[in-house]
Amino acid sequence: MELRRGGVGSQAVGRRMDGDSRDGGGGCKDGGSEDYENLPTSASLSTHMTAGAMAGILEHSVMYPVDSVKTRMQSLNPDPKAQYTSVYGALKKIIRTEGFWRPLRGLNVMVMGAGPAHAMYFACYENMKRTLNAVFHHQGNSHLANGIAGSMATLLHDAVMNPAEVVKQRMQMYDSPHRSALSCVWTVWRTEGLGAFYRSYTTQLTMNIPFQSIHFITYEFLQEQVNPHRGYNPQSHIISGGLAGALAAAATTPLDVCKTLLNTQENVALNLANISGRLSGMANAFRTVYQLNGLPGYFKGIQARVIYQMPSTAISWSVYEFFKYFLTKHKLENRTPY
Repeated sequence: MELRRGGVGSQAVGRRMDGDSRDGGGGCKDGGSEDYENLPTSASLSTHMTAGAMAGILEHSVMYPVDSVKTRMQSLNPDPKAQYTSVYGALKKIIRTEGFWRPLRGLNVMVMGAGPAHAMYFACYENMKRTLNAVFHHQGNSHLANGIAGSMATLLHDAVMNPAEVVKQRMQMYDSPHRSALSCVWTVWRTEGLGAFYRSYTTQLTMNIPFQSIHFITYEFLQEQVNPHRGYNPQSHIISGGLAGALAAAATTPLDVCKTLLNTQENVALNLANISGRLSGMANAFRTVYQLNGLPGYFKGIQARVIYQMPSTAISWSVYEFFKYFLTKHKLENRTPY
């Protein structure tokens, strides 16, 4: 997920280094927290990219089986053999009937996309945020600057991630004809053209921009409650990030359902809706979902989406902040003369 943190970023650390002194009344007291507060106000580009890549890869790898279930549960007209009532039941049924490794099909293409996509996202976001905060002459943390920076980073992230999403979701579907990522890429390219890999790009952006807005606002509010001094506190990042991700995921589920339909081009559903050829455009996807399933159709797979997003967001926050802290501290130690 695309994440940001006030405490680890330049703003919060900068506030402390500019004279935000505290007495013994709160915050983290351990040596790790003190070291963290003494880090420079901005990490290097390579640090942001490496930490972001690690966060993206680990997040998607750990949660991939649940993501596979989410994709299937969002099917508008699922095969009778692929109808599920719960995430656990779905995983159990898939493994029993299709093999132990079936929930992981497509993981390789997701890892290949998540690494560079998250690396560029975090690097773009951190640098845009720092530049815009300076332009706005804001002392500390500008929500406007962060919002613009996040939106710009999302454009870059989704441009890289969208083709991987298309291949991944087609391989995740029940009775998918694609047995490898390479064969899926070749088939889509040959039969539908390059545009098929970006058919859901506008929907993806339309989903991710409000997702991130809800996520950031909720995360900042929760951080103010559980980690008001914004020290390096993994527990607070996990709790705040997880709850913020869950709320944002639930609110944007209708857009995710439409994105899944555009990515998978579910043949049975399109035939039932009397659609010939390929479905394109968010408005058409919204109409098709309503035509086939009514209002409940927009919330298909919401349970799986929330269960997937909550730990995913928590993993991304904790992994990104850990590697950012570790890499920055390591570089400082290498430069320190003995």
